[in-house]
Amino acid sequence: MFSQVANPVGAGFAASFARPGGNITGFTNFEPSMGGKWLELLKELAPHVARTTAIFNPKTHSGQYWQSIEAAVPSLAVTFTRSPVGDATEIERAVEAFARDPNGGLLVMPDAFTLTHRELIALAERRRLPSIYAFRVFPASGGLLSYGVDQVEIYRRKAAYVDRILRGANPGELPIEGPTKFELVINLKTAKTLGLDVPWILQQRADEVIE
Repeated sequence: MFSQVANPVGAGFAASFARPGGNITGFTNFEPSMGGKWLELLKELAPHVARTTAIFNPKTHSGQYWQSIEAAVPSLAVTFTRSPVGDATEIERAVEAFARDPNGGLLVMPDAFTLTHRELIALAERRRLPSIYAFRVFPASGGLLSYGVDQVEIYRRKAAYVDRILRGANPGELPIEGPTKFELVINLKTAKTLGLDVPWILQQRADEVIE
């Protein structure tokens, strides 16, 4: 049973969400529509942002968020580009190049690659680039904000599936389930460093505010 797969059907792990087939089922840890929400939250916290780019590794990123991000662009009055990277050097080059012009903001796309390269936080802060991430560990480590799936909730739901399988259910006949609970985390200290005034209403909506 899996719980950390972004696109199980696209990756070939399952035949469909309703009937995965074989001897596997589980939970996806991302929802494609979150892409537009990342852009919306970044703009809400940093209204001056007029240019955005997504930092991602094309070898590891599923690509399922592009459509929702690009759909949100017109209503938010921003431009959007993609910055593919493959290692730490390319990350630094991409961030430095993007930061040469004003009013930029970063979307750090979720996958194992960006999760291990948390030097993105220091790069973004040094260049005064408001950035949004998908994992709580980023704002907890000094990043500006994150919006993503509540991982604890996924594991709670996974326990119920384990119980059903132990009682004889066929994993391949149990539907793959998507996330149902999301969390917004904001680092106020980082916002202050970047000269951002976090709207009170946004702080009220946050699941956690780091001071």
